[in-house]
Amino acid sequence: MRSSYPSDLSDEQWAILEELVVFGTGRPPQIERREVLNAIFYVHHTGCQWRSLPHDLPNWSSVYSCFHRWSWNGVLDRIHAALRDQVRAQAGKEARPTAGSVDSQSVKTTSKGGRPVCYKEVMMVPNA
Repeated sequence: MRSSYPSDLSDEQWAILEELVVFGTGRPPQIERREVLNAIFYVHHTGCQWRSLPHDLPNWSSVYSCFHRWSWNGVLDRIHAALRDQVRAQAGKEARPTAGSVDSQSVKTTSKGGRPVCYKEVMMVPNA
């Protein structure tokens, strides 16, 4: 048994996330999915590089591979949505936001644009 980190999942948290990351693929996983999530949360919590994961967590390349695959196939989005819905319900709000806000001051632009530049004009070298 390894020592726990502040970023580790509690049993209650794991009960919520387990059904989202444990798949029936036919063969048992070689790495416990809970430990993979613990490693991902460790990287997020500490800001360390993937290769700097402690040796008592799964191999960094396996963890990164799962992270990348779960990002690509939407698993992390489903985890985020499930947790967001739960937090909003606990706060007495609807599961999905009913309004949004966009701040026009976030992106600065010029009031007057210049003429479009052609790539060929920029790359042309005058004959000497």
